[in-house]
Parts: sequence; structure tokens; C-alpha cells
Amino acid sequence: MSSNTETTFYADAVLFDMDGTLTDSISAVEAAWGKVAQDIGQDPAYVIAATHGKRAVDNLAQFKPHIKEHEMDREVQAFEESILFFADAYNKHGPGSLQNSPVNSGATTPALTPSSSNPASRASSRASSFVGTLSQLAPFRRPSFLHRVSSLLSMSPTIREADTGALENPISEEGSDDVSSEDWKTMIQKKHQLEAWQLEAAAVDRSVRILPGVKRVMDSIPKGRYAVATSGAKTYAFGCMTRVGITPPEVTITADDKRLKAGKPAPDPFLLAAKELGFDAKRCVVFEDSPSGIRAGVASGATVIAVCTSHERSKIENCGAHFIVDTMEQVEVAPEGEGENMRLKFTIKPKPAEQKREVAQPQQSSHPLAAPPITAPQPELISA
Repeated sequence: MSSNTETTFYADAVLFDMDGTLTDSISAVEAAWGKVAQDIGQDPAYVIAATHGKRAVDNLAQFKPHIKEHEMDREVQAFEESILFFADAYNKHGPGSLQNSPVNSGATTPALTPSSSNPASRASSRASSFVGTLSQLAPFRRPSFLHRVSSLLSMSPTIREADTGALENPISEEGSDDVSSEDWKTMIQKKHQLEAWQLEAAAVDRSVRILPGVKRVMDSIPKGRYAVATSGAKTYAFGCMTRVGITPPEVTITADDKRLKAGKPAPDPFLLAAKELGFDAKRCVVFEDSPSGIRAGVASGATVIAVCTSHERSKIENCGAHFIVDTMEQVEVAPEGEGENMRLKFTIKPKPAEQKREVAQPQQSSHPLAAPPITAPQPELISA
């Protein structure tokens, strides 16, 4: 397909990955895994690379094999609470709390209730997936990988579980907008007796961000036609989504769902999500960002759209995705028909003409779903 060509196809439902696809919490996640690496005496860069896109339970079992089976749920929750601490610390307890930050990274996480085992309604009426407005969300820019890893190396090798929920009140009442970096560090150390890793967490803005195009795409899909299937457990998954204004859909499959036999790169999360929606995974579209997630989507039989939000194109272009785009800004979804006869029309758009690199291109693949899953004409395939 040439760079000025659009591709259109149809499907029944959408299965979203979360982090790196809907939300960007990579800085907080990497900081938390970097902290684990420090605790166990491993190289943070190695641990961070090895854990991306996989369940915390699988990663902790690999890097902390001493954790007993009956202790794992508690360890996973404590780890995911540490991710949210890293995400919130700057704006709650660091320099960001001394400013009128537009990002509310401390949104309340809703009650974590399991989704119904019955297929969700296929009604065509649309309900917004978001609370609040995009004007409340700050633009994001991901720091470089080396910068993030180097910042992790300054963290203390110890952590107290009791500290993961500390610091309930911001420090803005004690200072003003002209408080210096050293002043706020002294204040929060005196007030909260922070350990070094917590002080470091408050010094760097690792807020959860919403990724480009996500709000528009999610709002264009009728309720009951999309789900989230993530490698995060409930604490982290619901915490991230609510922090950027996404209301977790009724069908949200998290890593701690006891019905799952395996996590990504196994297809189980996407297969379960499709089943809960009431659709065949082969008639669904998966949005993913990580190699393990892309492989899981392909293995499920879905048509996979990969987004280059957390990995360079070269790292994901050979994982089997049917389409690769820079962000969801290049994707349009529109429902056609009503009720049981409704289909979702997908349009993959190229990058604007003024940008040189081609983005929306089908991948050369022998996979049967390299062609659209329903009735759209098959796109011309080219090598990546």
C-alpha cells in the first residue's frame, strides 16, 4: 500500500490492551520494576526490558522465585500500588503539588467488581467511555530510555510496605509556588520521613497520560462492542484508566482474573474478552503495542493493529500485526447498521503528506486474517 492510500475493513468488536495502547504509564512502571531490580541486585535495564507487556505475577515469579504461592496475590497488589505511587508522587507530594497542575493523577479508583459472565448488550446507543475532558489532561512527552534507567539507579535498595500508601495530604499548604527544589525535599522529608526511593519518586513527573487518538476512537464505538484485556491486575489497570478519565468497560479482563490459564503472549486474555462480549475473536480487532501483546492478539485469531507508542517500529514489525500505525490518530471506527446486524467500519489512514515516513501499512503475512475479517475487499500487502 502506498503512503497516500487508505485501507477499510469491517469487524464486530474491539479488544484493547491498556498500558502503551490506551494509557502511557511507562515511566511509572519502569521505575517500579527498576526498584525491584535494585532490591534483588539485578540490572534495571535488563529487568525493565524483560518484564514489559507481561503479567506482574509472571514477572515476580521469575525475578522473585522465593515468593510463595499463597503470598503472590499480596505481592502483586503491593507492586501495583508502588506503580501508582510513582505515578502520583510528583503531583501529590513533589514540585507538582506546588503548582496548579491540570492533571488529576489521584482520581478515585472505582469498586473493582468482576464483569458479568453473560455477553454484554449489543445495543447501538453510545455511552461515553470518559469522565472529565481532554482539557484536563496535559500533553505528554516520554523521557528517553537511558534517562529513565539512569534515574532509577539513584534509588535506595530498600522499601517498606507501609510506605506504599503514605502521604495522604499534599504539601502545598506549607509552601508557595516559588519554593525551590531543595526546599520541597526538606519539607516532605521532615513531614513524612520518606525513604530515598520515595523522595526520588516525588522528584520526577511520571503521571499517567492518555495516548493520542484514544478518546476519539473509544467514544466512536458503541457500548458492548469493546473490551480491555490487560496484563495489569485490577489495582493497576483500574487505577491507570481512571487517572486519565477512562471509565473501565464492563468487560475488563485483568491479569488476576482466575479464569485465565495463561497471560500474554498466550491468547487467553483476548479470547476471554471476546467471549465475554459475545463475539468470536476472529471477528474482533485487537489494538496492541508490545511484542508479547501483538503475538497474543495474532494467536487469538483477531485482526491486530499495532501502535508504535512504546516500541520502535523495528521492534514490533515482525510480530505478526496486520497493520502498524504510529498512534490511534490514524484509525477511524464507525458503526454501520443496528442491533445484531451492526458492524464496525475501520479506516486506517496514512500519515499527513507533510510527514515523510509511511505509517499505515499492512504487514506481509501468511496469517489468514491478514485479510479483513468480514466483507471488506482485501488490501494490497507490501513488505514492511
